[in-house]
Amino acid sequence: MGKYFGTDGFRGEANVDLTVEHAYKVGRFLGYYYGKDHKANVVIGKDTRRSSYMFEYALVSGLTASGADVYLLHVTSTPSVSYLIRSENYDCGIMISASHNPYYDNGIKILNGSGYKLEAEVEDLIEKYIDGEGESVPFAKREKIGKTTDYYIGRNRYIGYLISLATRSFNGVKVGLDCANGSASTIAKGVFDALGAKTFAIHNEPNGVNINDGCGSTHIETLQKYVKENKLDVGFAFDGDADRCLAVDDKGNIINGDLILYICSVYMKERGELNNNTVVTTVMSNIGLYKALDEKDIFYEKTVVGDKYVYENMLENGHSIGGEQSGHIIFSKHATTGDGILTSLKIMEVIMEKKMKLSQLVKDVYIYPQLLVNVKVKNKKTARGDKKVIKAVERVAKELGEEGRILVRESGTEPVIRVMVEAKSYDLCKRYVDSVTEVLKRQGHVINV
Repeated sequence: MGKYFGTDGFRGEANVDLTVEHAYKVGRFLGYYYGKDHKANVVIGKDTRRSSYMFEYALVSGLTASGADVYLLHVTSTPSVSYLIRSENYDCGIMISASHNPYYDNGIKILNGSGYKLEAEVEDLIEKYIDGEGESVPFAKREKIGKTTDYYIGRNRYIGYLISLATRSFNGVKVGLDCANGSASTIAKGVFDALGAKTFAIHNEPNGVNINDGCGSTHIETLQKYVKENKLDVGFAFDGDADRCLAVDDKGNIINGDLILYICSVYMKERGELNNNTVVTTVMSNIGLYKALDEKDIFYEKTVVGDKYVYENMLENGHSIGGEQSGHIIFSKHATTGDGILTSLKIMEVIMEKKMKLSQLVKDVYIYPQLLVNVKVKNKKTARGDKKVIKAVERVAKELGEEGRILVRESGTEPVIRVMVEAKSYDLCKRYVDSVTEVLKRQGHVINV
């Protein structure tokens, strides 16, 4: 991770950690970098945060001042930006979003010409330019100044692409969609309606400050209640930029990313579509997923947290599915990033083709109780490297043995240490998490909020 860019772009509170000056300079450098030997073409999407418009204008100013032509998708999803880069040969794409964060945060996600996360070395060059340490970037003049084009039709092309991937009509199926008052609000219901589902969309009226507010994949209890009360067949919850998806089954149970990986990988194996008979996971995936995959003779690989790293592994090894417990699921045949709406369509494909309820598809998987606590600290590296903290973690790992695990890591996007424990019971999880967080407090690392 760099000074500004984390595992998922440049993110922070709008006009505090991430300012319009930052956005302008990012645009200036990208327009120059991709336009050295031709006029650069850049596509931009945004989510529904109030500050997204401000950052959009700042990025456009910087890009066009450096000579790039810019195409505006307006409110759309991160995966739609990725799709259009690949299908229409843009030099790069930008998504303005802070994903699942509250409305007052925002972020700049940059996707390269292949539609996946920007290379670290280019992020380093941008950071140096922001800090006035990089190469000089000239202004474009006269006819070389870039132009801006409203390109909302690009979002419609992405919607058409999603619809084309469905193998069956969803006629008669009652589907709930929690759009998180975010990017999915412009896409999801239209896709499911076109495929014949009886669609019930909630949190589908963004106002600039209600994105992720008690809704979406980070507050899935709202959708659970809605599915049960309205006797729906299935529900899907998206995050702010619609690159992740969690599901709710017909009984109101949460189907997280691990269970989605299980459902889809087993189905893909049955159809001969599971490349290398392997699923790519992160270190956060549950022991229960691995035990269930073992029963199906499916191999798995583990990466560090971040769909960026999952995709790098998939790309390098030719794997066809990978993802995170949080709901970032990548189907490499169709996308280069996590795509929440695509994931919901893939789950629907399994339900329709196998003629089974979602609850039946996961009945053989036992997910171990898991507790994850985010501890806000003064310095992530110092806290994680403290010898007494390391010793506490090692003690927990030894006591858990093969019947659980502990994972302590630095967040890539926030000033927190994440402490996660899996064990046979929730009480055990809490006891072990508390034992580590207490050491962090005693050592003076924790910020009291």
